[in-house]
Amino acid sequence: MRVRRVVLGIVASLLVSGWVANAQDLEILFFYEEGCAHCKHVEAFLETLVQGGLRFQMQRYGIHTSDGWNLLRRLIAAYGAELGPVPMVFVGDVAMVGTTFYGIGADPLTLSGIAQELTLEDAIRQAQAAGAPSPLTKLPPTATEGILFTRAEGCPDCMEMEALVMRWSEQFPSLGVRRLEMSTGDAASTFDKLRRLYGAHGDAPGFFAGDLAVVGGQVFLPRRAPLSLASADGTAVVDEALAQAVATQAMSPLDRLRLREQLTFGAVVIAAVLDSVNPCDFAVLILLLGTLLVVGKRVKVIWAGLAFSAGIFIAYYAIGFALYSLVGGIRAFRVPFIYAVSSLAIVIGLWEMKDLLWYGKWFSIEVPEKWKPSVKKITASVVSIPGAFVVGLVDSLFLAPCTSGPYIVILTLLSQTTNRVQGALWLLLYNFIFILPMIGITLLVHFGFTTTARAERWRTAKLGKLHFITGVVMVVIGIGMIVGVRLGYL
Repeated sequence: MRVRRVVLGIVASLLVSGWVANAQDLEILFFYEEGCAHCKHVEAFLETLVQGGLRFQMQRYGIHTSDGWNLLRRLIAAYGAELGPVPMVFVGDVAMVGTTFYGIGADPLTLSGIAQELTLEDAIRQAQAAGAPSPLTKLPPTATEGILFTRAEGCPDCMEMEALVMRWSEQFPSLGVRRLEMSTGDAASTFDKLRRLYGAHGDAPGFFAGDLAVVGGQVFLPRRAPLSLASADGTAVVDEALAQAVATQAMSPLDRLRLREQLTFGAVVIAAVLDSVNPCDFAVLILLLGTLLVVGKRVKVIWAGLAFSAGIFIAYYAIGFALYSLVGGIRAFRVPFIYAVSSLAIVIGLWEMKDLLWYGKWFSIEVPEKWKPSVKKITASVVSIPGAFVVGLVDSLFLAPCTSGPYIVILTLLSQTTNRVQGALWLLLYNFIFILPMIGITLLVHFGFTTTARAERWRTAKLGKLHFITGVVMVVIGIGMIVGVRLGYL
């Protein structure tokens, strides 16, 4: 008898603990809007159910948050419901949207007051008894992500765009959508970057997914003229592009943007590092430092070298930003222009590479011979720090044929992928890296680790290899830009 009671106690304990576990596992998703009186009333009712012993976990989502809106949109499609007013509750197989219930019968059922509360309680109890999983399990896996940009609440164009995105979500259930409000965070900057990436123009609202951009009521796709979203062709193109994005599990536009920024950073740094090993600039700097040593002004070596480097930096930066601004205006022919510059970079790079074996044969891409006497004359006459700075400014013009190759390619890349502020910062980085070897040579000579004669012998011996390195950089960047355009990263 005692053993029987123990067994019954264990069974009862297991049943109770199993019921509690199931109750605790039951999940309800509750969507609300700040300031909504009906939302507060329903939430208070759900809390009274918990106080009455009905156990469940409630996850709360604000509908105006990016995550909340995206999840709500997908749940609406998964439950076969229609978007309506808040509050919205999802539990088991039932969705309550405003005062309308989906999943209770064959048709939606609209109730209010006590009837609504009793129906919601019954749906929760039935889900609990059936051990219903989380409503999140009804969501199909996300194949790709679209990014929706909206303006302030009440924007008519934004409401139309949201309705379109909702329709597209119903048509493509595995299309995830993230909504970004233009006035929050860095959404406006991200929108501008994506417009550049997709070659689109216009103001928010906007939507980006796969290779598709919908901005300002127009549809943009690579290598195609913009179409009106309201036209039959525009609608067909959007459906086709979204189907392609879902089928190929296209990269999220935000991931594409991050990848492009990483590629841009890598291209700028690598090009600047290798372009900085420049025999033309080294020749002028070594001549300048040698002149100072000959006239017995070793104490000025470090300051003259730094002043020369500063002059090069300022001149190259000013020239670069002017060209960046000029090239950045070529938007209508963005892709052909990138192809043209990239192809030219490859051709010049291959020609530079021949100097590894045949330096000086035919011609080399460096300072023209007839300019060299003028450069030497100007440089050899300098014995002051301000003069060294001026030489840096002036010689930048003479040295342009020798140093402009990688720079122009990078300027083209930046002009098509950044805005003016970003471009200005990238150019600061490029030119700072560009002058670092000059500063290094100055320090080595000043502290006696090398001499100008030894530095000049090293420069002369390495001319072919330095040209080869520059050529490799230009070929790699040129090919990379073409591949980036083809894959939609530029």
